Amino acid sequence: MVIDTVVEPIQLVPEPPAVQECTPDESDVSARFPAVPPEITVVCPPRTGRVAIPELGVIADNFYDHPSKKLKIIGITGTNGKTTSATLMYSLFSRLGYQVGLLSTVENIIGKTIIPSHFTTPDVITINELLVKMLAKGCQYVFMEVSSHALVQERISGLSFAGGIFTNLSHDHLDYHQSFDEYIKAKKILFDHLKENAFALINADDKRGKIMIQNTKSRIYKYGMKGLGDFTAKLLNNTFQGLELGINGQNIWFQLIGSFNAYNILTAYAVAMILGEDSQEILIQLSQCRSARGRFEYVSNTNNIMAIVDYAHTPDALNNVLSTIDNLRTKNEQLITVLGCGGNRDQEKRPKMASIATSYSDKVIFTSDNPRFESPEKILDDMMNGVSPVYHKRVMRVTDRKEAICLACNLANKTDVILVAGKGHEDYQEIQGGKVHFDDKKILMQMLNKI
Repeated sequence: MVIDTVVEPIQLVPEPPAVQECTPDESDVSARFPAVPPEITVVCPPRTGRVAIPELGVIADNFYDHPSKKLKIIGITGTNGKTTSATLMYSLFSRLGYQVGLLSTVENIIGKTIIPSHFTTPDVITINELLVKMLAKGCQYVFMEVSSHALVQERISGLSFAGGIFTNLSHDHLDYHQSFDEYIKAKKILFDHLKENAFALINADDKRGKIMIQNTKSRIYKYGMKGLGDFTAKLLNNTFQGLELGINGQNIWFQLIGSFNAYNILTAYAVAMILGEDSQEILIQLSQCRSARGRFEYVSNTNNIMAIVDYAHTPDALNNVLSTIDNLRTKNEQLITVLGCGGNRDQEKRPKMASIATSYSDKVIFTSDNPRFESPEKILDDMMNGVSPVYHKRVMRVTDRKEAICLACNLANKTDVILVAGKGHEDYQEIQGGKVHFDDKKILMQMLNKI
């Protein structure tokens, strides 16, 4: 998707007063907060050990005059596909002639004004402030990624959603949620939150979809690629140039690559249909849309070496990308994968991702991702635990990420394929509490141009 960045002045909204927490028995507010003027209200919810408090969402909603009720906000949750689906919907509805807002991992967009994104889902005060700005720009729809962290931490408290979407669920964030059951419960919060006039759209091909809609008050729709659901599609052609899908009796070419993107396309189509758009016009406009930055984004050089950058940082996402490449290549070329895993995050997925990478690739280079406060070598050791002895000869360890990418490019011959996975759109590395500028795609382009 190509978006023109328009720098326009946006009138700032006054910041709401900070909310401070105290226990119910601390009734003498003036003694506890002597610096607070008497005309300022101090809200004292009970101390419960929660990371965030739902009362803050109600306060923010009231302070900003209920902006979410004046917009049609569609929330997208799931392990994989959130960013691409949200970006596709933003692009589609923009092409359909609407003013649209986007809240995503890659970027936040108000109309055509791009605002850097620091979290998949911002805090509830920031969300409301952004919604007010979207209203001021005439936005009608907002497509918003909703992370499991945000759901547990009450970051959507007080918001009104016109719809909720479930993409899929696989291994991720178990360092935070402690168990897969808790991860499922976190995702389900979005659908428990929906009102009667909203809709819930779930992936019928994922068995956890049924769990999401248990007890929801909203209208329920299903989509899938296996013949089930209110909206279905058939994969007819899958190439490095795009996808051909059969949707609603029509065969359409799309610019996105990979069978996993067929689900993202179908999701965007289903939402537009639910919201009353014309099927033919939806398909025409969707066929012109591109994926989000850092999602199966590729570059090539004069030697026809193809290099792909992808955000895949979970076992399921990595498997989707590598299986797609494996299905598309002729097997006469090498597949060289550069892979790292994040530090201070879910350690269980490290050997799993390593196992997947080595099973599909001819050569694998393990390297740093965002090591944060962990030893990069320790992370690589954890990854090596997932490598079958049969595949040990395929693996190289290069801790420095730039050197790893450089090595991959030097190892590649004409028509070979390079995958650099894990960071996608990110233009930094997190090392010992700081952020160091680093862009996988730029490094790849530099190295390939030297070959």
